Amino acid sequence: MSRLIAIICLLVCCILQNKTTAQSTYNNEIKSAANEFITTLAPLQKRSAILSFDDTARVKWNNLPVGMRARAGISIGSMTEQQRIILHRILSATLSSQGYLKATGVFHLDNLLNMLVDTSYSKKEFDENVRQRLIDLKWGHGNFYLAFFGSPTEKNWGYKIEGHHLSVNITFTGDQLSVTPWFIGSDPAEIRVTQYAGWRLLGQEEDLGIKLINILSPAQQKKATMNTEVPADMITGAESGKRLIDYWGLKATEMDKGQKDILLRIIREYVFNMEFEKANSEYDKIIKAGIDNIYFGWIGSYEESKAHYFVLNGPTFLIEFDNAGGPRLQGNHIHTIWREKGNEFGEDILKKHYSAEKH
Repeated sequence: MSRLIAIICLLVCCILQNKTTAQSTYNNEIKSAANEFITTLAPLQKRSAILSFDDTARVKWNNLPVGMRARAGISIGSMTEQQRIILHRILSATLSSQGYLKATGVFHLDNLLNMLVDTSYSKKEFDENVRQRLIDLKWGHGNFYLAFFGSPTEKNWGYKIEGHHLSVNITFTGDQLSVTPWFIGSDPAEIRVTQYAGWRLLGQEEDLGIKLINILSPAQQKKATMNTEVPADMITGAESGKRLIDYWGLKATEMDKGQKDILLRIIREYVFNMEFEKANSEYDKIIKAGIDNIYFGWIGSYEESKAHYFVLNGPTFLIEFDNAGGPRLQGNHIHTIWREKGNEFGEDILKKHYSAEKH
């Protein structure tokens, strides 16, 4: 019996060691790419790109166009080609292939918005004044910003890549890191004109939500659905000042196996935007906290083409999805976010770090 216990302990130690090694490799790949980018910065660029870890911009995020809200850091438009290449290495080291394609898809979609404006203007769908207001929003790939907070050579540091409909927030404390809030949006949710007609950047997130609400029984749907208007934006939007504290909707304990499977697919679609090892770690936390403790809430239509909103609220995480209402948007403008409760911008890992070390 004692020999069996010893073997089990050895196996557990090996598993933990492998997890630690994989996490360390992931962290080091991001740090290496970040350090390489910093070495390319000219003195004036450094002043914009590298901020103090304590700068308040680190713990703020926004999804509005740069023409409405300025961003900290250095813009892609002002980078050299070499710097742009390394920026993509930072992203691809941090994100999985699906996460990387979604993030860079936001860049591309912002370029397409300008093309869609020109197309609508040529069809005389609006006048020159409206066209100029849209141009002043400064859509476009060049208007996304990279900011470092602290240095990768320090224990505490992080980076943010942000612009219209994208906010990637990474915070390091030694070998521990936080990867939320992860915000991504899509306007339009589906392109319906030009050669890009049919392109849906966040199609999976939407389809899985629609699938789950529609495989519920009428009684389950009634419990899941809040009888109110679809929010014009996420309830916990960047400038709303609101937080979802109360649990509401249908609890997973009241779902059958097939319904729970779809629920978990939605969660994986968000968490596995991160690189595989980090995603596995985050997903394990959610599973250990209990699938049955997750609530699924819905507002609005059960049809894709009409405005709708859903939320997944668990003990350790929050996912919000809003395909906005209103006569102009017509259910074709997505905002969505994944939040790790108590650890956004590294809140929890920083708290543990500061309590363990003298400052």
